[in-house]
Amino acid sequence: MLEARNLSKKYGDQLALSDLNLSVAPGEVFCLLGQNGAGKTTTINLFLGFIQPTSGIVSIDGVPVDSSGVTNQMIAYIPEVVQLYGNMNGFENLKFFSQLSGHQHSKVKLTELLTKAGLKEEDHHKKLSEYSKGMRQKVGIAIALSKDAKAIFMDEPTSGLDPHATNEFTTICKELAADGKSIFMATHDIFNAINVGNRIGIMKKGELVYTNDTKDINANEMQELYLKTV
Repeated sequence: MLEARNLSKKYGDQLALSDLNLSVAPGEVFCLLGQNGAGKTTTINLFLGFIQPTSGIVSIDGVPVDSSGVTNQMIAYIPEVVQLYGNMNGFENLKFFSQLSGHQHSKVKLTELLTKAGLKEEDHHKKLSEYSKGMRQKVGIAIALSKDAKAIFMDEPTSGLDPHATNEFTTICKELAADGKSIFMATHDIFNAINVGNRIGIMKKGELVYTNDTKDINANEMQELYLKTV
C-alpha cells in the first residue's frame, strides 16, 4: 500500500532524508521512532505530497504520489494536534470535512463514524472548547473513516494523552488495521509503538537504520536499542 524507493530530500545543502526504502502492507501498522529532526515528519510529508522529493519514488497503492492518480480520498492525516473549527462541535466538524472530501453522509452515518472512532455519543455535540486532545484525535479518526481512506498517517498521535486515552487510541488503531487500513505512525512513544505496531523502525539523521517485527522484541529491549542507536 505504501512504498518509498531510494527516497531522498534535501533542503539546500542539508540532507533531511537519505535513500529511504520502505513498504507498508494493507492492514499493517508501521511505527517510526526517532529524535526530533531525524526525518520522520519529512517522510510523512513526502507521502502526503506536501513536499516533493529530491530523488526517488514515493507511491500509495502503486500510484506515484506526484501523479494525479493519488486522490484526497485515498489518504488521511492525523497530526499531533488535530485542527478543527472552533465554531463547530465534533459532529459538525466531521460533517464539514466529509463533505469537503466529496461525501454526503447521513446524520445516522456520521453518528456511527464518531462512535466507531471512540467518541461517546454525549460528546458529539459538545462545544469544541470542552474537547480534550484525545477527543480531538477521535474526531480526526472519524474524518479518516468518513473518507474510507486506504492509508492513514499519524504524527505523534499519543503525545499528551493520558494512559487511558492512549489505550483507547491503540485499540482503535488495531481495529482500523483489521479493516485493512495501512497506518504509518511517527512517534516517540516506544511502549505504545510496540503495543500497536506490527513493525517498528528507527530513523537517525534522515536514514532508516533499523526495522523489526514488534513480535520479535519487547518494549524494554526496544528502549535499550533505541537509546544506543540515537
